[in-house]
Amino acid sequence: MIKIDEAARPATADDLPVIDELATAAVTEMIPLRGGDVWSQNEGPELPVADEFAAALGDARQQLLVGTIDDVVVGYGRLRIEELRTGNLLAVVDHVYVHPEGRGVGVGEALMDALVAFAVSNGCIGIDSIALPGDRQTKNFFETFGLKARALTVHRSLIDER
Repeated sequence: MIKIDEAARPATADDLPVIDELATAAVTEMIPLRGGDVWSQNEGPELPVADEFAAALGDARQQLLVGTIDDVVVGYGRLRIEELRTGNLLAVVDHVYVHPEGRGVGVGEALMDALVAFAVSNGCIGIDSIALPGDRQTKNFFETFGLKARALTVHRSLIDER
């Protein structure tokens, strides 16, 4: 039996080019999904992500990680800490992606475990992320970490009405 070593570790500046490639793949994968086009224009990353993510490397309120299989980067995740009006802190996972060929072996789980630990260690009262409607795989993934819907965004396209 071959042992696969999957892990998550803090990203470095040297990881930014592969994170850029993975972010592009993530957006490409999401756009065709219901809500994906608007997500890509609003909540999704502005490509390329290298400059934005370079700033995250030195920010104590963000955690940028890479997921690896046998030390090869196959995924990434980013968490930002937001201060709520009450002064409480909320963790927001705005990126978590594993290349399709690296899925199913625990890389995503390693990323989420590390992101949740970061949120807990920083005193966050909760953790949020986005799963597009109909993306059952992502929804199920987040639910394994205790994330449940707390709000629904509804949308109506007006493109054909202009």
